[in-house]
Amino acid sequence: MAAPGGDQLALFNQYDSEYCSKATDVARKIQAVTSLAGDQRRAKARELEADLKEADQIVKRMEMEARSFSAERSRTLLVKVREYKADVAKLRSGAQKAAAADSGGAAARAELGLGDDWEASGPGQRDRMLQTTERLERTGERITQGRQQLLETEELGVSILTDLHRQRQTVEHSRDTLHGADDNIARARKVLASMSRRITTNKLIMGAIILFLLFAIAIVVYSKFRK
Repeated sequence: MAAPGGDQLALFNQYDSEYCSKATDVARKIQAVTSLAGDQRRAKARELEADLKEADQIVKRMEMEARSFSAERSRTLLVKVREYKADVAKLRSGAQKAAAADSGGAAARAELGLGDDWEASGPGQRDRMLQTTERLERTGERITQGRQQLLETEELGVSILTDLHRQRQTVEHSRDTLHGADDNIARARKVLASMSRRITTNKLIMGAIILFLLFAIAIVVYSKFRK
């Protein structure tokens, strides 16, 4: 197992927040059960049982995370886990009593030990609720910031892809232009070679004509001298 670090502590704190939120929700539902009757009460009782199982699972995950820390840190975290286990037991007992009690409003809640100050009667429940609220707000802000960063990253990625596509088109156009230039240069070389051959041919013809003229002049001069 990897050494416990910031990520594990963040996961433990996340479970802590989830449990406090779930426990507060269960406590409110228990108070609501006392004012219900018949099918509504049974439906709410089944809902409470599912919530209590979920709360119990959260505490078990917290315990597993707490045991992965160093001995000293683990002992501190396990104290909180034991408190939460006691809370779950108290909530389950309250839910069972609420499901079995007659609906009687405040009197029934008082009988169950779930009066208006119930949330403060648990071990540090009020402080945990306040801390949980603050953590949830901070988490919401981080999620919002994360979403904004993701949007900005996505926009940046789209912009980069657009620039790359444009640069690719530019490169392809430049390559086509270079191919066209190569073809033009090849044709120009052929034309120059042809012109060079023609010039050479013309020079040879001109040389032959000059030699012929010189020879003709020489013959004429020689003929005059003999007369």
